Amino acid sequence: MLVTVLKTHEKTAFLKFFITYFVSVALLILAVGFFYFEQMKEQLVKKEHFSLIEYARHLKMNEDLREFTHDFHHEYIDKHNLHISIRNFSIGDKEFSKFIPMESSAYYLKVYKSKNSYLSNLLTLKVKIIIAQVLLLMLFASISFFLAKKALKPLNESLQTLDKFAKDLIHDLNTPVGAMKLNIKILEKNENVKDTKALVRLKKSVDTISELKESLTTLLEEKTFQVRALNVCDVASEVIVMHQQNYPTLKIQVSCSSLVAEVNENAFKQILHNLISNACKYNKEKGSINIFMKNNALCIQDTGFGIKEPQKIFDREYSGQNSTGLGLDIVKRLCDAMGINIKVNSDNNGSLFCLEFQK
Repeated sequence: MLVTVLKTHEKTAFLKFFITYFVSVALLILAVGFFYFEQMKEQLVKKEHFSLIEYARHLKMNEDLREFTHDFHHEYIDKHNLHISIRNFSIGDKEFSKFIPMESSAYYLKVYKSKNSYLSNLLTLKVKIIIAQVLLLMLFASISFFLAKKALKPLNESLQTLDKFAKDLIHDLNTPVGAMKLNIKILEKNENVKDTKALVRLKKSVDTISELKESLTTLLEEKTFQVRALNVCDVASEVIVMHQQNYPTLKIQVSCSSLVAEVNENAFKQILHNLISNACKYNKEKGSINIFMKNNALCIQDTGFGIKEPQKIFDREYSGQNSTGLGLDIVKRLCDAMGINIKVNSDNNGSLFCLEFQK
């Protein structure tokens, strides 16, 4: 099914939507939490400042100090060479302190307080904010997941519609393609037209359409992605027999005996069919094709004219001298679905395709 083929892309779209929304909200939550923490921290410092002022007022008014904890202390400091502002307030490593001017006195009143309670309140504030942020992140993660699923619902419906349309279209191609092949066989019996260029071009065009139909059919099959251990050398030999009959002037050699890999048989046959078909079509006259093992890879080498831009041949839009764009795009998709890494090298002496299997 096309839905199955595009399952990876669907997951990618889901993750992109989920991550984009969730990260945006998460950054906002973290930023709000940070600024709220800084604001509350400032409020706690102000509260400590006011508590020192209140403690100093009680001292100057000789009022009861029992409401203040043992964290509060005071002492009198000589004014000599000590110039302070009435707004002074110091935050040290272990305490808060403030100097209070005394009327008609040679001393300043220094009041200070341990930071123990402040640090305890600050820690409590941090824990509360972190817990709140974690809960909010969990909440918005659930909301992000739900919204991502809802956003992909129209995509799923569209893919199902496209899947059905593609299957119907490929099914409907069977009749005209079959009719064209039948008529070509009839024309080939006519001595006046069987070797004409027009009939040869028509036959190649019909073969290309037929190959593309088979590739799309394989791509649309849900079982394409059900893999099992197979000897890919045997599969390659089976595919070679089909092409040897159509290209008797080419020398096709299989130097591969045993290479077991986890693949889907139908999909892998279609991959080899496309690659070997291209190697035959675009080969030199009386050229050769060699299929061999290299480490954990199956390689197909031809003696054709090469590909000008081998790095682009798997792009659907690519249209080079060999016109391999759509067929090799399907090959790449099938390889990706089965975890096969496909590599290509090409020069004027021919092309080399290697299918690397997972170990």
